[in-house]
Amino acid sequence: MLKLDILVLSVHPDDAELGCGGTIIKHIALGKKVGIVDLTRGELGTRGSAEIRGKEAAAAAEILGLAVRENLALPDGFFENTKEYQLKVIEAIRKYRPEIIITNAYHDRHPDHGRASDLVYTSAFLSGLRKIETHAGGKLQEPWRAGMLLHFIQDEYIKPDILVDVTPYWDKKIESIRAYSSQFFNPDWENEPQTYISSPEFIEVIEARAREFGKNIRVKYAEGFTSRRILGVRNLFDLL
Repeated sequence: MLKLDILVLSVHPDDAELGCGGTIIKHIALGKKVGIVDLTRGELGTRGSAEIRGKEAAAAAEILGLAVRENLALPDGFFENTKEYQLKVIEAIRKYRPEIIITNAYHDRHPDHGRASDLVYTSAFLSGLRKIETHAGGKLQEPWRAGMLLHFIQDEYIKPDILVDVTPYWDKKIESIRAYSSQFFNPDWENEPQTYISSPEFIEVIEARAREFGKNIRVKYAEGFTSRRILGVRNLFDLL
């Protein structure tokens, strides 16, 4: 069994890189084991294909330094917060037993993001209930509830509850995003349909958001997260 310190459960390949790539790289540099489980293959995306995005996700995983990356292959655009899909997410949580789970924004321009947020939130709670039985490799899984669940911030602005300084890791975060050459600005794909995220300006918007968050804690770049519960610190001197 591979136990993770942080498990990112995000709906589309590239969501994790965009929303918390710097935080992932930072914690791996600190010696933590981090993995990503993508909920869907992103098969409804305007550009590329599920197969191409799978290869891009594997390349991004290498850049990030992930301990593991897998895909639950839920139906892109059509999954719901139902028992069928909750059980699949619960199996992933119990498989990796993370201390922290990170997932999509509460609500966003893409409706999959908010639905994924609710699905993971519900599943993370249910994963701790022993009377819900799931199996892996023919064996009954033990219940597991992570100590913290955070939501990254995506296209729509949501006031963060906590900011993480990712300044030293910014360039590698951008490298991991650019691994998705089918999705973001790429002159070699100029004959493909152009989308909101394939414009050259989109990466500039990502940087502008990180600079805005960074300004609030007096660093160059930061990533923001929200929490459905109040966060605390053991020591006021841990605050920036």
